Amino acid sequence: MDSSMAITLEAGVGLGANPIFADGTREQKERWLVPMARGEMLGAFGLTEPSGGTDAANLRTTARLDGDEWVIDGSKAFITNAGTEITGCVTIAAVTGVLPDGRREISAIIVPAGAPGFTVGPRYRKLGWHGSDTRELSFAGCRVPAGNLLGERGRGLQNFLRTLDDGRIAVAALATGLAQGCLDESLRYASERVAFGRPIGAFQALQFKIADMKVAVETARLATFKAAWLRDRGRPYKAEAALAKLYASEVAVTCAREAVQVHGAAGYMEDAPVARFYRDSKVLEIGEGTSEVQRILIARDLGLPEA
Repeated sequence: MDSSMAITLEAGVGLGANPIFADGTREQKERWLVPMARGEMLGAFGLTEPSGGTDAANLRTTARLDGDEWVIDGSKAFITNAGTEITGCVTIAAVTGVLPDGRREISAIIVPAGAPGFTVGPRYRKLGWHGSDTRELSFAGCRVPAGNLLGERGRGLQNFLRTLDDGRIAVAALATGLAQGCLDESLRYASERVAFGRPIGAFQALQFKIADMKVAVETARLATFKAAWLRDRGRPYKAEAALAKLYASEVAVTCAREAVQVHGAAGYMEDAPVARFYRDSKVLEIGEGTSEVQRILIARDLGLPEA
């Protein structure tokens, strides 16, 4: 289980390609989606900014029309797949005007790699996901064609939030896979490691830990499958996606912690798979909406009053 590879694929398909698949014109799909589908190009998804991530509507990046071009100013933070050798574009959300009711108009715009005024920062040094490309993006008078508007003007935030609903199912699957890896490694080690004349898996304390991991992994898998099943059949799935992402990500963190405990000192060594799982698991409770955001979405679906 390599979480860096998993998130690269998830972000490339779920966040990079899906918005273009859902909202792109025929020309945009031919230019961007075809090479993505061939594996020749990666796309990125630019929503989070240095000043806010969870508060997605509080964007500071702006885009104004100047003739037949958008002029973009602002920055994005923690963007996956933004600076790889095959990154072809990043779809960003930007404020493009003011609506009649006074709210800000937010639109989605495709920015090609290498566009004038577009700067990709150095790779972040992260706790985990070391093999995944994550960077800050800056736009200073960045110019792209007016035809790079993705979807309807003013619908960018709604479309991005829909993309996040899909992404939460994918992250739930990623988290379930990591938790399964923790279970597999714990079973292997508990059968091989001998203490007090017997495999440590013979001791009830470890049996209970591993049994609890099995229950959690299977429950996370079922929650993920249900959300995906609803989505594939065109039925409402926002709350189920939030539930699956919330539960599976917290299961991944718990299983990683317990797997290290099962391994003891060996699990704290850098060459142990469970040590990497431990580093990689925490971000699953943050990316694609924090655990707190998922709980808010679930509470709203239950009809509880909003704050």
